[in-house]
Amino acid sequence: MNKEELKDIMLMHENNLSPYAARDKDAIRLKPLKSDIRPNYFRDIDRIIHSLSYTRYIDKTQVFTKASDDNISKRIIHVQLVSKIARTISRALRLNEDLTEAIALGHDIGHVPFGHPGEKILNDISLKYTGEYFAHNVEGVRELMTLEKDGEGTNLSIQVLDGILCHNGEFALGKYEPTNKTKEEFLDDYYKCYKDIKHIDSLKPMTLEGCVVRISDLIGYLGRDIEDAIRLGILDKNSVPKEITDVLGNSNSDIVNTIILDIIKNSYDKPYIKLSDEVFKAIVALKKFNYQNIYFKANSKEDLQKYETIFNELFVYYLDNIDNPNCSINTIYLDNMNNTYLENTSNERKVIDYLAGMTDEYILREYDNLKAKQK
Repeated sequence: MNKEELKDIMLMHENNLSPYAARDKDAIRLKPLKSDIRPNYFRDIDRIIHSLSYTRYIDKTQVFTKASDDNISKRIIHVQLVSKIARTISRALRLNEDLTEAIALGHDIGHVPFGHPGEKILNDISLKYTGEYFAHNVEGVRELMTLEKDGEGTNLSIQVLDGILCHNGEFALGKYEPTNKTKEEFLDDYYKCYKDIKHIDSLKPMTLEGCVVRISDLIGYLGRDIEDAIRLGILDKNSVPKEITDVLGNSNSDIVNTIILDIIKNSYDKPYIKLSDEVFKAIVALKKFNYQNIYFKANSKEDLQKYETIFNELFVYYLDNIDNPNCSINTIYLDNMNNTYLENTSNERKVIDYLAGMTDEYILREYDNLKAKQK
């Protein structure tokens, strides 16, 4: 049996896909890729899980940084939950599970140390020093398209990169519809995000699978973050308002199950992903509840000030020492990057990329090292 015959076997599932599903043959790449037996999006999954960025998920904050309980979610757990939820929806709707999984596994790779508070701080630094916005969904594309493999990038399909760019589950919608894009239109979306914050808010995925991951991102954190907050004593298990629990349920399992079934019921054989009005309103109310009772309380003022100090002092230190061959920005990062990246990237952007890729533990260790040098 030759390679083409094996590949045909691996693509047999496409015979049962919805007419609205993405097809392997339609995958677009920035550079040619030598064919093997793996379908395009299946191959993208492999490239993501073997990336160094994926490895660093293991020590990045989901909501609670340095939690005293080892059972509290890290970013990697959220990513796995989103992947499973998205694949469940995709299988039921007869969409392309390979594409869905690739987007889901890569969707949060651009997250920085300390979660969303860290992202806000790095955005302020980026605006001050480069005039460009920083957002984790955009940085995720940058990591996989440009920074991985020593500046060569992973050459993922545009469909996967676009799904990562447009995944932001912070913006809840009752209906998600894809919009067709060329390679050039995807790149235009990507580059606009650095200059226009409103453009980030208006992004729409180019595939229905990208839409699935976007709503799955929201499903993946709503109930799980409540369970983590209860475990840490921040919330009481009966504190979610009854008008929400009457619709969605009172546990993460119930919330996930209710929303998934609602999506399948309202989206089957449709060119969009839709929620019923009742479930959508309950999701919006639960999201608001989480912000007021979890996210705004997850970090103390002292914690937030500490994170801001860490990011800003390290940024200035790396920028001032970028020509010092013994500084970690060189020994750990820049010495491993290719000439294309080194010659075409500003020093400020190099420092931002270095900081963005750090884990929580690493940035704390680097800051401790800096303080020890200053004594």
